[in-house]
Amino acid sequence: MVKQRGERVGLSLQFLLFSPEVAQIKRADLAITQSSEVLPMDSLAAATAPKLVIPATNSPPSVQRLIGSRLILKRTGKKLFRAHAAENTRPRSAAGATIDFSDPRWPSRFQEDFEARFNIPHLTDVFRDAVVPIPSTFCLRMRSPTEEFADGYPSDETWHGYVNNNDRVLLKTIRYTSPTSAGAECIDPDCTWVEQWVHRAGPREKIYFKPEEVKAAIVTCGGLCPGLNDVIRQIVITLEIYGVKKIVGIPFGYRGFSDEDLSEMPLSRQVVQNVHLSGGSLLGVSRGGPSVSNIVDRMEEGGINMLFVLGGNGTHAGANAIHNECRKRRLKVAVVGVPKTIDNDILLMDKTFGFDTAVEEAQRAINSAYIEAHSAYRGVGIVKLMGRSSGFIAMHASLASGQIDICLIPEVPFNLHGPHGVLRHLKYLLETKGSAVICVAEGAGQDFLHKTNATDASGNIVLGDIGVHLQQQIKKYFKDMGSTADVKYIDPTYMIRACRANASDGILCTVLGQNAVHGAFAGYSGITVGICNTHYVYLPIPEVISYPRVVDPNSRMWHRCLTSTGQPDFI
Repeated sequence: MVKQRGERVGLSLQFLLFSPEVAQIKRADLAITQSSEVLPMDSLAAATAPKLVIPATNSPPSVQRLIGSRLILKRTGKKLFRAHAAENTRPRSAAGATIDFSDPRWPSRFQEDFEARFNIPHLTDVFRDAVVPIPSTFCLRMRSPTEEFADGYPSDETWHGYVNNNDRVLLKTIRYTSPTSAGAECIDPDCTWVEQWVHRAGPREKIYFKPEEVKAAIVTCGGLCPGLNDVIRQIVITLEIYGVKKIVGIPFGYRGFSDEDLSEMPLSRQVVQNVHLSGGSLLGVSRGGPSVSNIVDRMEEGGINMLFVLGGNGTHAGANAIHNECRKRRLKVAVVGVPKTIDNDILLMDKTFGFDTAVEEAQRAINSAYIEAHSAYRGVGIVKLMGRSSGFIAMHASLASGQIDICLIPEVPFNLHGPHGVLRHLKYLLETKGSAVICVAEGAGQDFLHKTNATDASGNIVLGDIGVHLQQQIKKYFKDMGSTADVKYIDPTYMIRACRANASDGILCTVLGQNAVHGAFAGYSGITVGICNTHYVYLPIPEVISYPRVVDPNSRMWHRCLTSTGQPDFI
């Protein structure tokens, strides 16, 4: 069940499947686990978005092939059609009313519903006329670094560097004409084109905070990710350009709000000037933390009225809960998220920061595995990459390297044994090529591993090591048939997470950090900033944490990966 926006409690997801091959099968349930990001305790944990795990070998092969390409998501009574296959099903609006496709006005009604859901929260929603905007103190013309400009920059000319509040960015750019098109995402069975626009990010001409009254805080949660320091640095620099003097860092994630041994870290341009030259987080990271109420208590006590939260789905769920609590208490506070997940599994965005660096750094491990395999007699190299529920890193790293023979991701079920299994294809590779390289995402093939039900501090199920399992199974397979295989296993996870952001991610982090500050000063709260169709946008947090973004097995990108590796279906 999902309540109104800002009151998310949970999520109901299901697959509705239809195929001539499996007409008797109507539904394949989804397994739900908690988010891979920070899960603060008590009420903050309850607000965290669930994770989605696609069933693997438990489903019949004919059903497995449908997973991902015939997905219908049910959210707040609304069904969004992806490669629509259930002809008699009708999607519902966010309000729960069924959309009647026989009504010629249904596209406009759907569009109105979309605009209502993607309307980003603003301070004036709560304070009405109590909050009066002032001219922006952010201007790159006629300025001196030694002057104080609390009431706006003195200039006789209008600066044309602002973004209008009504500017929008088109969310979907492909007009699919058939639900059978590769990667098709359709609203209705006929794939009708309906424009969907989201808010453009950037500095506004009017702001809702006086810089001298702002105390801004930055917190980094979850695990490490390349680019954290770049975002921190740019948030601080942009805040100072607006004229903010009080900027602090919250140490070690949400935990820093409750641990008496941890104190705020004063931040300034001088402090952060060179932090982007190294990996990790200047502020430190951790999972877990206090309740939402305790966090907001600490914010009130410390006078914090801008909070910038860097993290993934779970961290954003926490940020949204903090935003809601601030509204409940009628606090003039802006809470803005910056999506941080190396797995690239956040909805609606082209990519998240750290992803490009992860793919680039993975090339080192893949090349090492290739050299080891190619230099050995019947050599096999295995590289395990990050990706709990989504295989974006493994897929893109395989495409980039050109050295991968088998790519295994959580979204695409596979069998190890049998005539169409991974091991049988590996035997073929060794007989024809003499060596092989396998790239596997950490969340792939978990059905083959013993489940302990153990969880980490964030409440995530502790995954088994699929890389070790593959290594053992490969050795056993060839030993049992009286042959040999020299198997080398490489896990570069922590080397990738801890490295410095590359140039591409550095640019992304810089712009995300700047736009986060612009959004806060513009009076928006409960939002996150991202890149959509190469443009930077503001999105309401509930819409980006509804469910994890996963690789669509029917997408062109996955098809390109299969073309590169030459691997068959392992089912």
